[in-house]
Amino acid sequence: MPKNPATDTRAALLAAAREEFAELGVAGARVDRIARRAGVNKERIYGYFGSKEKLFDAVMKDALDEFAGLTALLEDDPAGYVGRVFDHYVRHPDLLRLLMWEALYDRTGELPDERWREERCRDKVTYLADHLGERPSPEIRRLVLSLLGVAMMPLAMPQLAGLMDVRTETPDDVAALRAHVVEFARAALADRSPAG
Repeated sequence: MPKNPATDTRAALLAAAREEFAELGVAGARVDRIARRAGVNKERIYGYFGSKEKLFDAVMKDALDEFAGLTALLEDDPAGYVGRVFDHYVRHPDLLRLLMWEALYDRTGELPDERWREERCRDKVTYLADHLGERPSPEIRRLVLSLLGVAMMPLAMPQLAGLMDVRTETPDDVAALRAHVVEFARAALADRSPAG
């Protein structure tokens, strides 16, 4: 099958931009560096995306699509889901950085693809409520947010982990931290289990 140069260029720009934005955020990223990394003229960024901010939005959409596809729903084991989220952040630390940069970015109005993001979050809340034999509620929404935070926090704040002497340098360190995160989630859910 012949290659599509437009698709290849767009993909190269997204990959280069993901690296640049993860490293420097929206304000620190430069279109000329992104174009250089992608091996194209910087005018291609404006042609494909319109602006640096819209390129960031496209990078976020791709990263979140990938994340949603790999982590899907909570399935039958919400604590296991927390482990899968942790695993994804270990394999893709750039997603954590992108999420943090997005939170710091001074944006007015809706987030890009906000409705899609809300639907994914609502699906998780509905699933957990069903799993626990409850109805979706503010408490269940807080619980889902907390479970996601448990998976994210130890990796998002390496300086704090270091101050507490929580190591993540070796595969054994990461495995021990993952086991702790999953067990912590399991304990948080234990009192709420329909069988408990």
